[in-house]
Amino acid sequence: MGNEREIIGQRNDPDLPRYAGLATFALLPRLEDAGRADIAVLGIPFDSGTSFRPGARFGPSHIREHSRQLHPYHQLHDAYPFRDLQVVDAGDVGVGPYDVPRAVDVIEARARALVEDGVRIVALGGDHTVALPLIRAAAAAHGPLAVLHFDAHLDTWDVLHGATIWHGSPFRRAAEEGLMDLEHCQHVGIRGGVYDPSEFDDDRRAGFAIVRSHEFIERSIADIVQQIRDRLGDRPVYVSIDIDVLDPAFAPATGTPEVAGISTSQLFAVLRGLRGLPIVGCDVVEVAPAYDHAGITGLAAAHTAWELLTLMGLGPR
Repeated sequence: MGNEREIIGQRNDPDLPRYAGLATFALLPRLEDAGRADIAVLGIPFDSGTSFRPGARFGPSHIREHSRQLHPYHQLHDAYPFRDLQVVDAGDVGVGPYDVPRAVDVIEARARALVEDGVRIVALGGDHTVALPLIRAAAAAHGPLAVLHFDAHLDTWDVLHGATIWHGSPFRRAAEEGLMDLEHCQHVGIRGGVYDPSEFDDDRRAGFAIVRSHEFIERSIADIVQQIRDRLGDRPVYVSIDIDVLDPAFAPATGTPEVAGISTSQLFAVLRGLRGLPIVGCDVVEVAPAYDHAGITGLAAAHTAWELLTLMGLGPR
């Protein structure tokens, strides 16, 4: 395997520019080369749970390609997450597109294998269905989780077209399975359409408080961050970020875009206010590259994953 301290950082080849060579996330070593990991970036190329525009199965490779320019030093946190932890790219889950329940089981098995080895996962989706098996794996190790969910949509709906597991239901299913601490879950950025007000009653029963997107105009970032921290408490935290939390001006390439969202700067300001939280796992999902323009969404998603990865490196283990 070689010396682990020699392989811990990003690719270091002075003759190879960052735009060349294989695109692992942020040019990190592969898990099979490093032999061990503290944090693993895991691609989940699956979008059979989507209800509108397909294409998020191509999200992991798109995000990796746009992560090439990520550097090892986070200037605002004064942190070197790739130096202080062994961070790797664990490749993609070998998941097929036809059988949703089987796909969820395959994703959970791969995630559990990593978690049981002491690895925390930064997952790249894929549609939001993948959050359910990831939360199952994290909760198996840490107990009921405080879930912080950035999204335009509630994703606590029930059955659609006969399916109980789809990208609008992961948190309802997770709540029903006892995977979430129902007193400590928080939505951020909600604005998408609903069919009936009773959907908000269902959402409250699933354990969520809500910060809607328009509140970013009316409230300060510091106030929103404080609400989030108060709501999450000291529970182990799982962070799930649907890229459609961003306005389509900042992330057009997503399966269910909704206007009047937050900006990339607002999202990052909130994330940077969460330093110190015990984040045990996270995902960035719903990037559908066919709808991207000039890599806008791929860049936003790659940098979002970098922000989460840095927080995981800074937070308590």
